[in-house]
Amino acid sequence: MHLLAAQPGAITDGEEAVDLGQNPGDIVYISAADSELALLADARRSLIESGQALPTLRLANLMQLGHNMSVDVYVDDIISHARLVVVRCLGGFGYWPYGIEQIAGICRAKNILLAMLPGDDQPDPELAEFSTLGGDVQHRLLQFGVHGGPDNSRNMLLYMASLLGSDLAWREPTPLLRAGVYWPGEAMPGLADVRTHWQPAQPVAALVFYRALVQAGNLKAVDAMIAALQQAGLNPLPIFAQSLKDPVSAETLGGLFAEAAPDVVLNATGFAVSSPGLVHVTGPLDKPDCPVLQVVFSGGNLAGWQDGTRGLSARDIAMNVALPEVDGRIFTRAVSFKGRARRDDATESDVVTYEPVADRMRFVAALAANWARLRRTPAADRRIALVLANYPNKDARLGNGVGLDTPAGTVRVLTALRDAGYRVADAPKDGAELIARLKAGPTNDFKQLATRTISESLALSDYQIWFGGLPSAVREQVTERWGAPEGDPFYQPGDVDCGSFAISAYRCGNIVIGLQPARGYNIDPVQSYHDPALIPPHGYLAFYAWLERGFRADAVCHMGKHGNLEW
Repeated sequence: MHLLAAQPGAITDGEEAVDLGQNPGDIVYISAADSELALLADARRSLIESGQALPTLRLANLMQLGHNMSVDVYVDDIISHARLVVVRCLGGFGYWPYGIEQIAGICRAKNILLAMLPGDDQPDPELAEFSTLGGDVQHRLLQFGVHGGPDNSRNMLLYMASLLGSDLAWREPTPLLRAGVYWPGEAMPGLADVRTHWQPAQPVAALVFYRALVQAGNLKAVDAMIAALQQAGLNPLPIFAQSLKDPVSAETLGGLFAEAAPDVVLNATGFAVSSPGLVHVTGPLDKPDCPVLQVVFSGGNLAGWQDGTRGLSARDIAMNVALPEVDGRIFTRAVSFKGRARRDDATESDVVTYEPVADRMRFVAALAANWARLRRTPAADRRIALVLANYPNKDARLGNGVGLDTPAGTVRVLTALRDAGYRVADAPKDGAELIARLKAGPTNDFKQLATRTISESLALSDYQIWFGGLPSAVREQVTERWGAPEGDPFYQPGDVDCGSFAISAYRCGNIVIGLQPARGYNIDPVQSYHDPALIPPHGYLAFYAWLERGFRADAVCHMGKHGNLEW
């Protein structure tokens, strides 16, 4: 069977066998966490630079050893020649049974020291049975990994060297708080230390991320996000946490939020506190009563994301998009991807870290600043757009929602907004009236435009200014596909000025009810609805330009085709 070369940062599904391309070493350390492996590579380099003589070390990602043949090759070529093997397996024996059995078998047969450890902080008696080292040694190695950080990683390497007979001084594992504040370049800072970096009167933006990133020293993306928030005029409050479900972490977050109430929270942790289909469970991020934006540190690599057509991986979507939505998070975008920082020749491994993407960081920081500004704006002054779906693009399908009455739901949203202090005027009394008003104005049935009442429009000159702010590549594609703006069906020539675009919307005070514009005219409907490569026409773009320049919306809520709210 053919073996493929392992790709840095890639996660294999076990369908293809890979060869890590390593030579034997004294110590082999296997983990599913790229960040843990990167930290050990950096720790070894710093020890060597300080003059320490260490045994040779090989690092391997368990996720690249999913195929049985990959395991066989690695056991024969690397494990069988080692003197000490440490495996951290998240998920226990059931997750990687073949690999565990084969490694344990060769280690027992050749008297190789073996520590089979869990990938989390909970003891695993089943894994411990495969180890050849004593329980105290296993416990100490686990604690080095659990608490993490550069110091613990260096002492772990010194301790492993001592197990092989080296006369090197090492220290016991140093605990790391389960949750706390962080600031780049500062060791164990407190809230007062973080406040010294703030500007007076600026909104506070809490950035919540996994403690594991501090453990692994994998903080490049966190540091970049902090810098972007500062540049956007926000005071960052970076907080690491074991988990949002961890009681100690939740209590720590609550205490910090009580002392420094954030105007917006950026959540870079995955999963959800609530359970799908159940009543919403209040979590620690709900305490400040402010918008919570979901930020994604993607587990995939940038090249794969850019070259692909499906966006984020299924793993990323489940952990960082779908499940956080259960808690009501506002999705932003992926701001970093895993990438090869360097090839570490000493451990014959690729150091993989989160690599930030600058423009996506800036976008999210600007979005956070907008939400923080909106939170400080009185409800009566906020301008909200509610955009109903039109799928398919027929007047009989305005506000279509599968199994739900989206127009009636929109009326209830208007009532809730009015009760919350928003300026709602001349609102439709029910769903039928809401749809009737939409039908009276321009809809995606552009052939009937001449018979409709146009209450909202966008001057061509304003559209051209907005359009000119788009990337040149986008402008070129729109023009190539759809021609000049004046040729769009929703463009209305003017008698005096340069004309305008008809906008499918009407106002109810500071609230606007709009209709989702069509993504194309006179083309295959399926392509119009679903093709991610389809460039939208000028009429589509003019609608959103009007929301920004004409209505000056503070927030846009899409009443989705399934009846769900999408902010």
